[in-house]
Amino acid sequence: MEKTVLITGGATGIGGCLTENLADLGYNVIITYNKSEKEATMLNEKYKNVDIYKANLSVIDEASNLVKYILDKYNKIDILINNAGIDYVGLFTETSYEKWKEIMDVNLNSVFCITKEVCKNMISNKSGCIINISSVWGIVGASCEVAYSVSKAGIDAMTKSLAKELGPSNIRVNSIAPGIIDTKMNDNLTKDEIKQIIEEIPLKRIGRTADVYNVVKWLIEDEYTTGQIISTNGGWVI
Repeated sequence: MEKTVLITGGATGIGGCLTENLADLGYNVIITYNKSEKEATMLNEKYKNVDIYKANLSVIDEASNLVKYILDKYNKIDILINNAGIDYVGLFTETSYEKWKEIMDVNLNSVFCITKEVCKNMISNKSGCIINISSVWGIVGASCEVAYSVSKAGIDAMTKSLAKELGPSNIRVNSIAPGIIDTKMNDNLTKDEIKQIIEEIPLKRIGRTADVYNVVKWLIEDEYTTGQIISTNGGWVI
C-alpha cells in the first residue's frame, strides 16, 4: 500500500533532498512552502507523486485546512516530517521581539500546529511516524543564535514528550539534530569560517543533505526507535 508523507518546507535544502528521495521511493509526498514557490512548482512538475501546498502553518486554521486537504485526497498521513525553519544571527540584546516571534512561529509554533492536527489521524489509525528536523544548536546552544537555539531545543523537548504520549498509539516520534549542512542557510559563512569549522569536525567535512536523508529513511523503516535526538554532525558535537 502506498504511504503518504507530509514534509513541511519541502522545496529547498534538506527538505528538497527528502522530497526527491522519498518521491523516488514511491511515496505520495505532500510538501508545504511559503516563499519557495518556484522550487516547489519544479518538484511538482518533475514528480507525479509530489503535491505542493502553500501555507503558514503557525496559524492553526491553515494547518487544519492542509490536513483536511491531504485526508480528502489521500485518506491518511503515514509520516510527518517537520522540516520548515529559518535562522537569525545577531546579538541577543539586539534581537527584536518581532524577530524572536518570527523565529518561534516558523520553527516551533508551526510544529505544534501541524503536529496537533496530524496526530488526530495517526491516533485514529494507531500508526504513524513523526520526524522533527532540529539542530545541533538545540542541544548545545549557539552564541548570537539564541532565538534559533531556543526554538530547536523546544522541538527536541516536544519530541521526547510526544514520544511518551503517543507511543501507546504506535506512533514513533524522533528528532534529527544536524550539524552544519551544505545548504543556503549557511551562505552567511565565509570560506575561512567553513574551513575552520571543518577543522573542528572529526570526519573532516561538513554534512550533506543526503546524510540527513539517510537517517530519515532509517527512522521511517525502523519500528522500535522513539523519543530520540539523533545528531548527524560528523562528530562535531559529542
